[in-house]
Amino acid sequence: MKLFQIEEPDGLPVDPAAPGAAIGIDASGQVTEVAFSIGGNAVMLRDRDGFERVLAVPEPDGDWQGLFEGARLRAERTLARPVTHAVVVLATEPDASLVAKLLHAAEAAGLTVLHFTTADEVLSEEPAAETAATLAEDIAPRPAGTIDTAP
Repeated sequence: MKLFQIEEPDGLPVDPAAPGAAIGIDASGQVTEVAFSIGGNAVMLRDRDGFERVLAVPEPDGDWQGLFEGARLRAERTLARPVTHAVVVLATEPDASLVAKLLHAAEAAGLTVLHFTTADEVLSEEPAAETAATLAEDIAPRPAGTIDTAP
């Protein structure tokens, strides 16, 4: 009988209090798009085959927590790492009561919203979710001990 041993990679254990990945969420249309960026290169995140889930954008008084949970789940399954922060693109500028509702819903879903923007403010050839992901990468908190290479 042959035995083999599986070991954890060298290095310190992961700090559960450390910030996770930051994503871009485009909720400016009828269906939500989710993206991730690393080194300024953004990619759309899709559900795995057999686990597809349409993330319909709710009405202002709808289930935003469900949307944020779905976006987070999609990102965590795709990236295989925790996701804790997001930049959110909306169709129009939200009023104070909607911002409060969205922040509460995101927090209940385990996300911290770093910034809200609108589709009109995202002036890019890239999809809005990818632009939001690049912004999220730039403004997300860094884990302790990492080197910040931003200018």
